[in-house]
Amino acid sequence: MTLEWEQVVVHAENPAALGQWWADALGWVVVHTSDDEFEIRAAPDRLPGLDFVRIGESKKAKSRLHLDFRPDDQAAEVARFEAHGAKRVDIGQGEQAWVVMADPEGNEFCILGERRQP
Repeated sequence: MTLEWEQVVVHAENPAALGQWWADALGWVVVHTSDDEFEIRAAPDRLPGLDFVRIGESKKAKSRLHLDFRPDDQAAEVARFEAHGAKRVDIGQGEQAWVVMADPEGNEFCILGERRQP
């Protein structure tokens, strides 16, 4: 049996708006849109993607799954995401090497610190 990781599904009140926000933030391309779905990928033929699917309710609690990003320059990426509309959030993480942020619908994601050299 062979499995290929196709995408991460993100529930959204407004899939097109949130999906476009992420496409702009990551520099990804839109590969599919409909009234209830908006899919983006790093390149049209590159997996996995992010698929934003309509759900009729707003986020109510801490996300059980989130994305982590490892930048070359953490401070610059945090500032870039803040300028793009992301907010820093406190989910009880305390003092850590990563920064927890939230997208416009409140979905948490982390900007990690520098990769440790082996």
